[in-house]
Amino acid sequence: MKRKPKSYNDDRFSGEFRDEDSGPFGGQSRRQPQSGKPSFLNSATLGILTAVFILGIGIGIAFSSTATISPENVASREFIDRSAPNPELCVQFGASAMVTDMRAYVTLNPFNVYISQPTMRPGCVLRTNNWAILEQRKLVSQDQVRDCKNRMNTFGFTGTLESQPDINCIYQNDSAKNLFINQPGSVAPTDNQNF
Repeated sequence: MKRKPKSYNDDRFSGEFRDEDSGPFGGQSRRQPQSGKPSFLNSATLGILTAVFILGIGIGIAFSSTATISPENVASREFIDRSAPNPELCVQFGASAMVTDMRAYVTLNPFNVYISQPTMRPGCVLRTNNWAILEQRKLVSQDQVRDCKNRMNTFGFTGTLESQPDINCIYQNDSAKNLFINQPGSVAPTDNQNF
């Protein structure tokens, strides 16, 4: 029987001197992940995360839709549109508005400014091409329409048109800036609806 010659690459002692994570030449070996270990994003984890995400969206929608039930919380344009006088007419021919009534008292000696407690009421601002609604109902005269048109203004009112509404010729102040919209980094509004 022939004997095999001994070689220097004997594997009997290689397990004793070699680290488990190192390859045959001392470097890192490439091991395949074991199939018995659970992965971080298995199907059960993904299902739970999806359910939590959908539940969060549902709760957010529920909170946002119930936020405007009481008049103490005016948080949406829809609530203001429903509260406007003659809401269908106002939305079709103008825009609903919040009207603030207050008085300013200015004294000169000494110079001081005093402001009364403001009151808030729902109102409506008509577009200039829809003034005929007020004229047909004989709520404004031809002179009032001419004066308001000469000053490039429009009409706004509070109270329903069927009763005695409070109608004013109002001026659109373009110099007033909306500081909620014009924040650094925000996109400027593209459409400006002039009334």
